[in-house]
Amino acid sequence: MDINKVQSNEQIEKDLMPRAFGPYGKLWVVFLLFIGGIGLYYYVQQLRHGLVVTGLRDYTTWGIYIANFVFFVAISLVGSLMSAVLKLTNVKWRTPLTRISEMIAVAAIMFAGLIIIVDMGRPDRFLNVIFHARIQSPITWDVIVITTYLFISMLLLYLPLLPDLAIMRDRFKTIPKWQQKMYAFMANNWKGTSEQHKILNKSVMLLSVMIIPVAFGIHTVTSWLFATTLRPGWDSTNFGPYFISGAFMVGAGAVIATMFVFRKFYGLHKYITLDHFDKMGRLLVLLSLVYLYFNVNEYFVPAYKMKGSESAHLKELFTGAYAPLFWSVQIGGMLIPIIVLLFKKGRTPLIMFVISIMVIVGAWFKRFLIVIPTLHHPYFPMDQAPEAWSHYTPTFAEWCITGGSLAGALLIVTFLVRYFPIIPVEETIEEQKGGTNELNIERGYQPQIEKI
Repeated sequence: MDINKVQSNEQIEKDLMPRAFGPYGKLWVVFLLFIGGIGLYYYVQQLRHGLVVTGLRDYTTWGIYIANFVFFVAISLVGSLMSAVLKLTNVKWRTPLTRISEMIAVAAIMFAGLIIIVDMGRPDRFLNVIFHARIQSPITWDVIVITTYLFISMLLLYLPLLPDLAIMRDRFKTIPKWQQKMYAFMANNWKGTSEQHKILNKSVMLLSVMIIPVAFGIHTVTSWLFATTLRPGWDSTNFGPYFISGAFMVGAGAVIATMFVFRKFYGLHKYITLDHFDKMGRLLVLLSLVYLYFNVNEYFVPAYKMKGSESAHLKELFTGAYAPLFWSVQIGGMLIPIIVLLFKKGRTPLIMFVISIMVIVGAWFKRFLIVIPTLHHPYFPMDQAPEAWSHYTPTFAEWCITGGSLAGALLIVTFLVRYFPIIPVEETIEEQKGGTNELNIERGYQPQIEKI
């Protein structure tokens, strides 16, 4: 936002407050409900008939459900990137993007947990993970860090909302009574005093510090689910930073795509500016280069040694059945975005939206390639197993359930946007003031030169 073009508080509130869906918004909700309904139907069929409705067999025990789980965990790290890392490094331009990223993070981590239950087949088996937990199992660690990360992410979304909830509580008089009561309850007696702001700022800062190691932990532990299993393609000490760098990359791509949609359909051009796209483009290039480095490590070193256990797996990726998908992901989901975004003309909103979609789609199929091909090369092949068991093709039911989970996550973000401001209202107003008055100083806002 151009701070030289100071607007009135009333205008900012009018621009940023949530509004009812228009025709396109209603169609979007209907579409997501339709996709989610289909996914729910096939999940009920899976509950009735068991995992036999999927393509999972004794050879391939993990399929697109686990790929989807890893993808959701990766997307969720965008909350810690935008709300914590950029906040603690005093990057001021992140303000219009923090709430968007937290909404994405909360929705993604919720469905990461749900998709694991879907993969178990019987939901009651999840209780075994709790009642019969083993501390030496990465699955137990995963449950702990996912729960912790969800709790912190929800707090990081809710606490900065308090001032805006109070504004909606006091200003929205024509909305339905249930909505007024919801805002009044969630505002939690917020008065906007300097003491309340001090407590709020300290709480948000503490959560920002806490969420970074938890965010690193959640994806590191997820990578250990693979790395602690003696399988070709997974037996790697590189998996922790490899997963984290990839998560930050796809998270940045998700923020860019969401920025473009909200900017276009909510008319937020004054708040999500070309400068924001330029800076997010540079950030995405940096994150992509880091991820490229770990990709080179992950594939070049095993390819150089070509151990027997790794050879068949790498050949299948490089020149075999999975080669078209593998090279499409590497080129379309990583190399092309880097090349395009290196140039300023490539960091325009529409081009960046297309690039971000390529990054997101490439990231999902990247997780598919991590999970599936290695299971085709067990160390001890099973005797007299049907030939079909040595191959894995997701069934229509699996695709529908997976699509339903993606639609469900988008639906959560959609409804959050419907009832809560996309961009922090009070924080935007205070940035317009320049942060120099006495109350701002009490709240911890200090005028500083923006760093890129």
